[in-house]
Amino acid sequence: MRIAVDAMGGDEAPFEIVKGAVDAARVYSGHEIILVGDQERIRNELAAYSATFGNISVVHASQVVDMNESATVAVRKKVDSSITKSVKLVSEKAADAVVSAGNTGATVAAASLFLRTLKNVKRPGIAVSIPTFHGACMVIDAGANIQCKPAHLMQYGMMASVFCKYVLNIEKPRVGLLNIGEEDAKGNELVKETFALLSSSQLNFVGNAEGRDVFDGKFDIVVCEGFVGNVLLKFAEGLSISLLTAFALEAKNNTLTKLGAWFCKSVLKQLRSKMDYTEYGGVPLLGIDGICIIAHGRSDSKAIQNAIREAIQFGKYEVNKHISSELERTNSSFVTAT
Repeated sequence: MRIAVDAMGGDEAPFEIVKGAVDAARVYSGHEIILVGDQERIRNELAAYSATFGNISVVHASQVVDMNESATVAVRKKVDSSITKSVKLVSEKAADAVVSAGNTGATVAAASLFLRTLKNVKRPGIAVSIPTFHGACMVIDAGANIQCKPAHLMQYGMMASVFCKYVLNIEKPRVGLLNIGEEDAKGNELVKETFALLSSSQLNFVGNAEGRDVFDGKFDIVVCEGFVGNVLLKFAEGLSISLLTAFALEAKNNTLTKLGAWFCKSVLKQLRSKMDYTEYGGVPLLGIDGICIIAHGRSDSKAIQNAIREAIQFGKYEVNKHISSELERTNSSFVTAT
């Protein structure tokens, strides 16, 4: 596979992006990595590595989309940005996948504009795997679409189910609908109508999911609109960081707590690993006619390497092909709903 990597996207670009790409080039030597961005800065970063990599190339992009820029304005005006150019490489068949830790909105906008959606897909959705003690729970959508209709949420459940089946090897992933209560009658009109669609579908829909259910192993997939999903994701991330930080501070209080922390060192290391977003690397934008992996803005080299791994796996298991086949096979009302 040929993976276009937005070398200028992210808080630590281009240093961490290039380092992650170099690490990936070593591990995934059968794949080509195309670093897109300021050619001079990228080549200066590559020069720090003694080895020459035949599977790394550079494509120049003269502009960068800042994290705080309006997504649609940036994509429309900065036509030579590293994000836009990376996506265009995929649309022009010069690359097979794109990875970016840059402005998420701009990445979604560029992918939607230049790659379009798969046939019958109404809206793309960001599928984020939240680590729990029972494995990962995939939340979709985490911010691509904040004005959803029931048909969109229905498709999110279907696309996430396909991803879980073929990539995560979960034969019948349990799908839940994020709501304010478990009862069928709870929620606003969007949730109630979506509940009816999911209940009549062939998905393994097991009912409404409250916020706490994301972490207790009841569901493999939790469906929600992008606004709510993004808030949930960032709350979970902030809470995990706060708890680990609070434990570390409390452990320094006195000799006894320091000793207790020392005995718990291996357990804490495992816990931190479970909560480490860099282990997951990046998350897929499902429903796009191409492979688009979105990485965290704070991604370090490890996260970028793993995001590239995610792109390779997405292609290996032909996720888009299976999503398209599933939409054709089901031929349900949600496919043609507007």
